Amino acid sequence: MLAAIEHLGATARGVTSPQLFRADDGRVYVVKLQNNRLGPKVLANEYIGFRLGEALGLCFPPSGVIKLEEGLLKRTRRLAAAGVPPGRHFACRYLSGAEYLCRHNVARAVNRPEMAGVMLLDHLAHNMDRTLNRRNLLLRREAHGWRIYAIDNSHFFRRALWTEETLRRLTPRVRVNSHGVYGTLLRHYLRPEDFAPYLAKVQGWRDAFLAELVAGVPVEWLPHEGERQAVAAFLAARRDMAADIVTCLAALIPDNHRATDGNKVE
Repeated sequence: MLAAIEHLGATARGVTSPQLFRADDGRVYVVKLQNNRLGPKVLANEYIGFRLGEALGLCFPPSGVIKLEEGLLKRTRRLAAAGVPPGRHFACRYLSGAEYLCRHNVARAVNRPEMAGVMLLDHLAHNMDRTLNRRNLLLRREAHGWRIYAIDNSHFFRRALWTEETLRRLTPRVRVNSHGVYGTLLRHYLRPEDFAPYLAKVQGWRDAFLAELVAGVPVEWLPHEGERQAVAAFLAARRDMAADIVTCLAALIPDNHRATDGNKVE
């Protein structure tokens, strides 16, 4: 677990008012706080989204739990006035020098095929915010070229303020998101076979893995056992729908982007 050692101020944007902290590893993180205006489920969504993305090997910045000590909070007037509680919050590595991904710069990216995995995960989790909020996909120049990063999983399960009932209603629904850069990727850059390795990984998720992942959410963020069980059940059901979701996404890819050797996603 990371530990915050210095508060650097607020970020410029974000409905959850994320803050910048330096952690004990020397790096800067964007931190979402337990008492953000949408509530602690935002942090649970972020944690679950990152852990699933990590399991898929997706282009998410390093993230995890960060501890804010009472002493640091008391020394920081703004945080003390906001009533930020000591304890565990969610941290995502700050990426300096990044720009927002759009249809005009996506051609630069060297890791475009990874976006097939991001799109699959977003559709599994009903996360529409990745494209409705254009600030949730970044492009950053690194040693091996321009690289896409996906950030902000707060709208997993469609919104932060989900309930057991809304999860049950969302479970059978398949809604294809081809807005913004997702549409550009599907029309011009992705091939059906780009989805194959991510589909195989999703289908390999065991119920025990999903239960263990949800169990790792700090209790401050998701205190009710019934909600934890509902999330695990939702993820298991969506895993079983992954092939249908990929079929719907691949149907939007033009024929001239499809393989001619029969190597297509089934």
